[in-house]
Amino acid sequence: MLENVRYPDFIIIGATKGGTSWIVANLQLQEDVSIPMQPSAGVHYFSRNFERGTDWYLKHFSGISDEIRFVGEKSASYLPHPDVPARLKELLPHARLIAQLRNPVDRAYSDYCMHFRRGQASGDIERYLDPDRTPIPRLLNDGRYHTHLTRYLDFFPPDQVLVTIYEEMERDPAGVLRSISRHVGVDDPVIPQDIGKRAKARDTAMLPLGVRRLLGPMKGVVAPFRHTSAFKSARALLAKPNRYPPLTEPIRARLAAYFQPETERLARLLGRDLDEWRRVDSSNAA
Repeated sequence: MLENVRYPDFIIIGATKGGTSWIVANLQLQEDVSIPMQPSAGVHYFSRNFERGTDWYLKHFSGISDEIRFVGEKSASYLPHPDVPARLKELLPHARLIAQLRNPVDRAYSDYCMHFRRGQASGDIERYLDPDRTPIPRLLNDGRYHTHLTRYLDFFPPDQVLVTIYEEMERDPAGVLRSISRHVGVDDPVIPQDIGKRAKARDTAMLPLGVRRLLGPMKGVVAPFRHTSAFKSARALLAKPNRYPPLTEPIRARLAAYFQPETERLARLLGRDLDEWRRVDSSNAA
């Protein structure tokens, strides 16, 4: 039997590669907020794990101190999944929802880079970012923000759904954190000195893919040694920076044209100027 179960007060619903981990990291600094007992990638109950049942979900929120005022979770797969809004409404009708959206072209490229880094996508970037023949539909589908948000607004009133913009977070991280905190219920959030710092996986040196696959089944064995100097030295000798296929101007232009109708409808829905998403540089994409 679960003890001291708390139903989440807020849910970070996405977007994937939209800086949701940054939101989690900064909300976890607030003493009256808890985002407990979940992997960094999220619980994904209402999307991928719904068949596990409500008890499985709620066990992530048991045993939380009474001093914690606000409990939440982050699963970036929630935004594009067509069944999530209705499922969320049924179990958590009063939850505050947070969506952080990123230029859909940059988001698609960043998602492709993640799949490439993991060995789940080849270097044929033309194919993977072609709406007509991509073998990974989410690369393009996840950026159809207007379509996804309108599904949520069919079930939740607008004041329960906060939409922040990734590019605004980069320009004014403190301001965006304050906006998110107010939406959650925190009036005076802690603003860390390094709030603008983000870990970029594309810049992290990694072991060659073949080595990672070879060592994969041995993760449990090597885990106790990961923080030893010998392990770190051996890893440093083998790890190399990632080199990604570039997002060329023709690919960017094609993607921008693909997303343009969605972006225009989104701008009207939010009452915001999203013209910067039409920029041609890709320096911040991965």
